[in-house]
Amino acid sequence: MMSEPSAIPTRLQAIIEEFQESDRNEKLELMLEYADRLPPLPEHLQGHSGMDQVHECMSPVFLQGELVHGGMLFHIDVPPEAPTTRGYAALLAEGLRGATPAEVLAVPSDFFQAMGLHQLLSPQRLNGISAILAYMKRQALRFVA
Repeated sequence: MMSEPSAIPTRLQAIIEEFQESDRNEKLELMLEYADRLPPLPEHLQGHSGMDQVHECMSPVFLQGELVHGGMLFHIDVPPEAPTTRGYAALLAEGLRGATPAEVLAVPSDFFQAMGLHQLLSPQRLNGISAILAYMKRQALRFVA
């Protein structure tokens, strides 16, 4: 069961709705579009210095959250050879950009079901992408205290 829609930050809600309006092939295309939009790491994070690695993902995924003007900014690195994971990471980074740490923590871990991703991805891949959000929440938690 999905949590209240109010638990989803506005940017992420818009992305969810974009996926809801798409059929299976369009969802895959959207994922690839998001994968292409994942920005490169800033210079100070090149080499993944100080970044968390999401070990649950089969692909190497590294992330680092920052608090900028009260909102979260996530830097994520996923190789281009993992377009689905890269796309999911990019849509999360975009959807949660500017959200407060408390808003990030309130995002339901199963929100991707509303997007229909559970129909596209294997259970193993779903576990990996769920872990990306869990790591983002851990990063946000550091800024709540």
